[in-house]
Amino acid sequence: MSRLNWRILRPLASYLGGSEHSYFLGPGVEFSEIRAYQPGDDIRFIDWNISARMEQPMIRESRVERALDVWFLLDTSASTNWGTANCLKREQALEFVALAGQLLSRAGNRLGALLFAEYPGLLIPPACGHVHLTRLLTQLHQQVADPHGGPTDLTAVLKRAHTVIRRRSLIVLISDFLVTDGWQSTLAKLAQRHEIIAVRITDPREGELPDVGLVTFEDPETGQQLLVDTSNARLRARFQQSAHQQTQRLQADLIRCGSELLSLSTDAELLATLISFLQKRQTRRLRHTSTLPRVGHVSDVEIAGRKGEAQ
Repeated sequence: MSRLNWRILRPLASYLGGSEHSYFLGPGVEFSEIRAYQPGDDIRFIDWNISARMEQPMIRESRVERALDVWFLLDTSASTNWGTANCLKREQALEFVALAGQLLSRAGNRLGALLFAEYPGLLIPPACGHVHLTRLLTQLHQQVADPHGGPTDLTAVLKRAHTVIRRRSLIVLISDFLVTDGWQSTLAKLAQRHEIIAVRITDPREGELPDVGLVTFEDPETGQQLLVDTSNARLRARFQQSAHQQTQRLQADLIRCGSELLSLSTDAELLATLISFLQKRQTRRLRHTSTLPRVGHVSDVEIAGRKGEAQ
């Protein structure tokens, strides 16, 4: 924990400007907008100074300060117990949870977890505080250290999440996505109520094969083996093309399901990748917010202009 605080959290803090925003508007300290009063609005939110200048009742809205529920759906299948670069995929996934958990828990957000492999596993109810985060990471480390065999059932854990996560939440789905199809419709249904970020853990050797002669490959989840001649250039090219197409299909599926994708590789620096993702995400949100039409919205420039006309 202290290593993360020093090596990761301190540099990360210089890049971030705040926590997650609430979906709800109401009384709060973070200003949202000023708009004309509408029948049914609470008169306690009327800004009388601006109303006097505008010569009509004006409502000042702010964002409600509410803690966010964050759920980590973590893949602990046998395919994550592999890596050829700096670490294993399961180690990269666990370090990401530690980093994201530290970051998201700073504002009092509640953290929970649901593990899965061939079936949904350990469920850790959401709670807040440093003690809970430490306990959560300890439990995850114990579970991830013992990967489960059998094919990964992503659909089952998404259905389980739909059942147990009742409050609108941020769901972080962490997996290598080496799964069979059929999960897309369930994820789309889950995204209708929750915000979802898919974190894909990869390894460089899953995208291209080195020329090392005859190699026996084994599926860690099914035990099936295949003898491959990696000296065959055409075979390596077909493998690379197939891996690229698989990545494109996954990206397209996640976009259609309403989810964002963060790709983490075992040969990449976790902090730099996460900072880049957060910066791009913040830019997209600001661009989206600036293009949204605001019915009845009055800016400070308009207020000043109308005041000048009245004078």
